[in-house]
Amino acid sequence: MMEKIESPLAQGVVIWRTREEGGRRSGPPTALVYMATAVFIRGGEEEVQPGWPAAADQLSILLEETERLDDNHRRCLVGFLVPELAIPHTHPGAELLVLEGPHTVARVRIESLLADG
Repeated sequence: MMEKIESPLAQGVVIWRTREEGGRRSGPPTALVYMATAVFIRGGEEEVQPGWPAAADQLSILLEETERLDDNHRRCLVGFLVPELAIPHTHPGAELLVLEGPHTVARVRIESLLADG
């Protein structure tokens, strides 16, 4: 189990879907660093690409909670197993969907980039 992200790229807010919305049955994760797959949302893809997001290019994302805003909103450090693939798409305002298998369990909005990431 990873205890912290060594070189996070950004800070963002994660909105975890509730169980009723198709999110995780156990609610937001409790691991120090949560690892999953994610896809960047690049304008209109949800409506026009068949099978999106499951058919999109997926990245391995790392989320480390830094602040609990409420039950389903968390501020987190954001990193990637292969940061070079994410850097071109990572900027303030960028959004990602976090997936567990074919299910979207959360949405991440990048707030700021980190200088040491």
